[in-house]
Amino acid sequence: MRIALIVINIIVSILIVGLILMQGRGAGLGSAWGGGGETFQTRRGIEKVTLNITVFCIILFFIISVVSFFVK
Repeated sequence: MRIALIVINIIVSILIVGLILMQGRGAGLGSAWGGGGETFQTRRGIEKVTLNITVFCIILFFIISVVSFFVK
């Protein structure tokens, strides 16, 4: 059971990384040092769906991690 949870956790973590990389907005790392004077825009369409799936996967990752901690 524990090995199955670890494998599922690895799969979910790879999915999370992929989803986060798909959400790249703006100039990427260049905006971290003051670049890009963009205005705030709400997420619409596929961006909103991707964000919701990412949040769901992160919550799922957390739950699986906690359950895996208590299962022997």
